[in-house]
Amino acid sequence: MRAAILAALLAGLAMPATHVAALAATGAGGDGLRALVFSRTTGFRHDSIPAGQALLQSLAQQHGFAVTLSEDPALFSTAGLAPFAAVVFLNTTGTVLDAGQKQAFETWVRGGGGFVGVHAAADTEYQWPFYGELLGGDAWFLSHPAIQDAQLDVETGDDRATRHLPARFGFRDEWYNFRANPRPAVTVLLRIDEASYAPGGGAMGADHPITWRRGVDAGRSWYTALGHRIETYADPRFRRLLLGGLVWASGDGLLSTGFEAAGPSDGGPG
Repeated sequence: MRAAILAALLAGLAMPATHVAALAATGAGGDGLRALVFSRTTGFRHDSIPAGQALLQSLAQQHGFAVTLSEDPALFSTAGLAPFAAVVFLNTTGTVLDAGQKQAFETWVRGGGGFVGVHAAADTEYQWPFYGELLGGDAWFLSHPAIQDAQLDVETGDDRATRHLPARFGFRDEWYNFRANPRPAVTVLLRIDEASYAPGGGAMGADHPITWRRGVDAGRSWYTALGHRIETYADPRFRRLLLGGLVWASGDGLLSTGFEAAGPSDGGPG
């Protein structure tokens, strides 16, 4: 079943699933949004990374913006980051940038760049203080229980990433507990009800944010803990959530491509 879902997500996309060098996808012209999708791992590697890449390529094709898929940290330089309005850390793990690349990325974000973190982006760069700020209040990954169903509650229902969702809904994924609660530093979009599943060691209690956003000087940071499973990337609710986060992180640079008129589920998972 998982293989069939991944095959469906990859169907019709010309590029292979694994990217070591930067590869450009569908573009929208000189004024369109360009997003870098970075999926380098030096720790655990999620088998859903190709599904995430395929989803972001699909969104780019549908909405007329451009994505570059890469696992090459050399792109994290002043010149390398300049073309991009947003950088997506797609299930990155471990230490993925060197000191010079870290500085270039921090300067880019603080100067107006947008960061989107998906799932294991919180399991990345534990020794980098700026990255803890980017995540929001040092909300790095701590632990997770077994994959299971849980109930999510929408806290910010008027956000582009969440307004298609009911106030409360069920979802199945791998649910992260975090080292710190990000709430004091962020705007929470979704929280998870720990009473609806078994959170295991590291449970955060009644207040457990799971998706959020924040400003970082002139830049923007958006994070969701959803995204462990291949099946998550085929879910139209997640598709719309991620698209909304990318729009916001990019400084709303995608609005001219018809996002607002796309409908509640953004046309489904394909």
